[in-house]
Amino acid sequence: MSTATKPKYKVIGTRPIRHDGADKATGRAKYGADIKLTGMLYAAMLRSPHAHAIIKSIDTSKAEKLPGVRAVVTGADLPEQGDRIVELGEGAVNMRHLSSNVLARGKVNYKGHAIAAVAADNIHIAEEACKLIEVQYEVLAPVMDVVEAMQPTSPVINSDVKDDSGKPTNVAKTYLFEKGDLAKGFAEADLVIEKEFRTATVHQGYIEPHNATVFWNADGKVTVWMSTQGTFTARQQTAELHRIPISDVKVVPMEIGGGFGGKISVYLPPVAAALSKKTGKPVKLVMDRAAVFEATGPTPGSSMKVKIGVKKDGTLVAGDAWVAFEAGGYPGSPVGMGCMCVFACYDIPNARVQGFDVCVNRPRTNAYRAPGSTQVAFAVETIVDELCEKLGIDPIEFRLKNGAQEGVRRVDGPVFPRIGMKETVQAIKDSPHWKTPLTGKHRGRGVATGFWFNCGLKSAASATVNPDGTVSLLEGSTDIGGSRASISMQLAETLGIRAEDVKPSVVDTDSVGYTDVTGGSRVTFATGIAAIEAAKDIIGQLKERAAIIWECEAAQVKYEDGSVIGPKGKKLTFKELADKLHHTGGAVIGRGTSSEATQGGAFGTHAVDVEVDMDTGKVSILRYTIAQDAGTAIHPSYVEGQFTGGVVQGIGWALNEEYWYDASGSMKNATYLDYRIPTCYDVPTVETIIVEVPDPQHPYGVRGVGEVPIVPPPAAIANAIYNATGVRMADLPMSPPRLMKAILSK
Repeated sequence: MSTATKPKYKVIGTRPIRHDGADKATGRAKYGADIKLTGMLYAAMLRSPHAHAIIKSIDTSKAEKLPGVRAVVTGADLPEQGDRIVELGEGAVNMRHLSSNVLARGKVNYKGHAIAAVAADNIHIAEEACKLIEVQYEVLAPVMDVVEAMQPTSPVINSDVKDDSGKPTNVAKTYLFEKGDLAKGFAEADLVIEKEFRTATVHQGYIEPHNATVFWNADGKVTVWMSTQGTFTARQQTAELHRIPISDVKVVPMEIGGGFGGKISVYLPPVAAALSKKTGKPVKLVMDRAAVFEATGPTPGSSMKVKIGVKKDGTLVAGDAWVAFEAGGYPGSPVGMGCMCVFACYDIPNARVQGFDVCVNRPRTNAYRAPGSTQVAFAVETIVDELCEKLGIDPIEFRLKNGAQEGVRRVDGPVFPRIGMKETVQAIKDSPHWKTPLTGKHRGRGVATGFWFNCGLKSAASATVNPDGTVSLLEGSTDIGGSRASISMQLAETLGIRAEDVKPSVVDTDSVGYTDVTGGSRVTFATGIAAIEAAKDIIGQLKERAAIIWECEAAQVKYEDGSVIGPKGKKLTFKELADKLHHTGGAVIGRGTSSEATQGGAFGTHAVDVEVDMDTGKVSILRYTIAQDAGTAIHPSYVEGQFTGGVVQGIGWALNEEYWYDASGSMKNATYLDYRIPTCYDVPTVETIIVEVPDPQHPYGVRGVGEVPIVPPPAAIANAIYNATGVRMADLPMSPPRLMKAILSK
């Protein structure tokens, strides 16, 4: 967006210090494991050593007799759920499966599956007691591969998951999206490329482990302190699993040490609640690192077949995608979202997408930053690069020619409103990176584009004007990436005050209206709208208060630039009027919600230079540039931070990260020593280009920015590796051994 047409904002687009910065920098901020309550007990969990087994019996008697043990719970201590499908804010879940995932009932579906939990006077006693629990298993053959699991002869993991004929199956759900005439489209193509791709299971890599401290009071009220991406969905999951009213559960959000989608599902609160109910004491339960890897939701591994047809002049005419995602031990992978994203970057008139949600003996998968989009982008963008090579077309020009734009219909149905896909491509084309020639042996440059649809969902906020002219803002979106600041800035912009004069608080579920999860790139957009509506509510009330002071009609009062203006040039600044509120009727409290607004989606285009060591297969990232449409960048520093963070995680996906299982289904690299995430030695300074094509569905044009940055990196790096070596990689990660094998094969 050109500077000439960009609205003039006073707060939006500036870079104030984040409101929670001092607390986090000085260590005063309280995270989930920091909570300490009077009489608190400590809990530990027993987890399955097998990937697939029937539980024949559980004997907890020895553990219960250990001095210092106060309670032991198993799956039998949670109420029966039946086949209840419940909407939890970011997708519907079968409550029987959710309950069984929290504490196994009759069967374990992955190594690390929770079997029982012990509450004791200290964590050491609790851990010792877990070793005394005796479990008899009937070990079954594990099904670890997504394609193998789809075969009719494969062992079935969940007997209640059935196909249309009523036969048990591992294929929990299928998707089919179609557009145009696929056969006709491929018949018109002059060049068709079809390839198969594989991606590994990858963890979100948050540093803080899952945690929950729960007190089930004598009055039946349950309070949960935890690090979560969604207090309201955590409240609902905890209440549903115990079959109690949601109004009996209050979730207090602690600071969160990363989530990226992995801290939406609950694992611990229902268990700690059961222990607290038995003991009458608050109970703290914190996962160790191995449990986080083995028993919480990573992103799914995948198997994909993609076919794309194009004319000689570079016009895309047809696309066909077959996408199978690991669901893990229970249904619920983000394959549906992957199907929505697979061809979304391009205007393809004829397309088909088939998706499969497939159960395997791995932990139930979960969202990870644009869930499903990174996998499918790896496949599509790799083929696009090969099409460009064979046609002799510059990959940037190809994207400018075929890129999605306003009016194009995605294969899954929605028609794009105003979007900025081509603008991100143009930004890379105009960047110093793209214009600088790449020299050197075994070096290559790659480019790729990615998409995330960005959701809206529901948010609420309230704001109170203080006598000193500041505003206390209450909102329910847990802050992972600086959303306290971005929401406060939108409130401040609307009121015409400084961002520093807003005092934001992320509050518990009893203190604010229903707010959906922090995820899907929705918070700055939707909770921002709620804050803007609260500010408008305040402005309306301030006009009425000024009218009382000036003894005129409220209609005669205007609000401009942080001041009320009345008849005959009368004027009061926001601060001056705030000082008079107690004499004109008391507190002014603004309320706002957002539920109808839905984002138009966001795009990013990445360029990367790599160097490949032909003796070891090691890939070094030399230079990286990301251009992404932020709509309107509320706080540019945090937008750039989201860009950079997504790129770094995407580099991890591309080059090193994967779950490594042996034949028995045991994960062999469940530590950060062995699970290789990028460090400062692996990543250069990421160059960021903020593109601004405002989304008309937001008052200030915001588009969420947190998801898209992770989508293009694996494909861009794969294309750069090809440019450097002549080897096209179809499996992630492109680790040194895997790349070395491909180089030697060539």
